[in-house]
Amino acid sequence: MKLRHAMVCSSNQNRSMEAHSLLKREGLDVSSYGTGGHVKLPGPSLREPNVYDFGTPYKQMFDDLRRKDPELYKRNGILPMLKRNSSVKLAPQRWQDNAADGSFDVVFTFEEKVFDMVVEDLHNREHALMKSVLAINLDVKDNHEEAAIGARLALELCQQLEAVEFWEDSIDDIVAAFEKQHRRKLLYSISFY
Repeated sequence: MKLRHAMVCSSNQNRSMEAHSLLKREGLDVSSYGTGGHVKLPGPSLREPNVYDFGTPYKQMFDDLRRKDPELYKRNGILPMLKRNSSVKLAPQRWQDNAADGSFDVVFTFEEKVFDMVVEDLHNREHALMKSVLAINLDVKDNHEEAAIGARLALELCQQLEAVEFWEDSIDDIVAAFEKQHRRKLLYSISFY
């Protein structure tokens, strides 16, 4: 069954975009979002992040950071990440502002607090369609290596969901088998909107 997927992390930069890029290459219908108030990227120190508004093009962030300190942002992987992101879509988008994008069948998050925000937002949306949506969380550390692993796991799970006629009838078995095979715990919730 062809499903619409949303990949969601805090800033729509690393984990959600790594998964978005991979699922898109594999031919799945996918979008990605962040739930934070702003887009935050590492800066010269922990107390000095680079902060951008959602909707700021990835290319603009790339140019800004390359101008500030090209060696630092190349070494820590931020410039290559932004280059990848700009090849997938124009700019980071905020989950809470996505209603015009239509409904999703599966919303995949990579951090429990993001999962909680997505589930709360789904419960607060207008329930005009009464369409089921599956929110799944797989905790993934916010670094480039873990994001790549998390993206492959998200792809595997999304492909399993696409392989069944009605995911609502199979979700418990799919999750149990996934958790057993990968020794990773998933949170999931079914909402209607």
